[in-house]
Amino acid sequence: MKKVSIIDVARHAGVSVSTVSLVLRQKGKISAATIEKVQASITTLGYVHNVAAANLRSNTSNLIGLILRDFSDSFSIKVMASIVQELEKQGFMVFLGQPLNDEEHLQRCLLSFKQQGVAGVLYLAADATRANVPQQIRECPLPLVVVSQSLLDEPCDLVMRDNRQAANLATRYLIERGHRNIAYIGGSENNLIRQQRLLGFRSALTQYGLVTREESTPACCDGTHAASHATRQLLEKNNKITALLCHSPDAVIGCLSGISQVGRTVGKDVFLTQQVALVGFEDMLHVNLTSPSFTYVSSASEETGRQAAALIIRKLKEPDLLTQRITLSGQLVARESA
Repeated sequence: MKKVSIIDVARHAGVSVSTVSLVLRQKGKISAATIEKVQASITTLGYVHNVAAANLRSNTSNLIGLILRDFSDSFSIKVMASIVQELEKQGFMVFLGQPLNDEEHLQRCLLSFKQQGVAGVLYLAADATRANVPQQIRECPLPLVVVSQSLLDEPCDLVMRDNRQAANLATRYLIERGHRNIAYIGGSENNLIRQQRLLGFRSALTQYGLVTREESTPACCDGTHAASHATRQLLEKNNKITALLCHSPDAVIGCLSGISQVGRTVGKDVFLTQQVALVGFEDMLHVNLTSPSFTYVSSASEETGRQAAALIIRKLKEPDLLTQRITLSGQLVARESA
């Protein structure tokens, strides 16, 4: 069976080859009627546009390199899915790289991107204890956008979560519902996300004239067991605490266990002394399948992906674009746990 060419499409639609080419590349001022006629011919003839060949001829690329270092992080996975979806809408394809946490693998990944002819790079930062990106990323010659869950000390194009806003919002929500003894559970001392959230947490307490107590912000390593132990110790020392902000999904599970161990329950009624309100910072379907359902400040992961995809496309079109820093705020989703 003969392969359908752009000439066949032009002949069938009754237009020039250059008009078909413009329709395929979404360029030029073509009338809606002509576009519809060309698209109908493409469908009827079963023509398949070879984007790679077209890019080679025009010395362009529709490939975007995406570096994701942590497949266990739910935020990064959701951001990746959103990025891929948005880029595909705009006619781009994603070339995924997952280097290990060492310089050699990252260098090899970037070399692979160069060999594949990617037009730009999206880097999903995974280390919440570092305020900068690896040197290889910093020196990347291609258009680059970094996505981070914490504020970075880098002069790079950056899309990030506003952790301070998220914690401030959650704390004010609890205070306005009568809570006066609120604690923050989880995250290591050097975790930048924790540090930024504590700034928002403390600023909300100060705003309402409440005292900040260091013992009400226990740090602990990742894992449900550590969070459970920290929660139990905290509640045994201070039974007046009625609400907890949970640093991570693991902290949520651990808090549930620790609350149960001291004979208290999860709930929003501040006047029932046995109840403890819980608020987290991202949706957790497996927790929300239980009762009570979980109150959280959204991570804005889908919007983060959309913004990152839009920014890398804009950088490709505007090489002289000034450095952009986009900070995304979360929205509080009130459910039964607080």
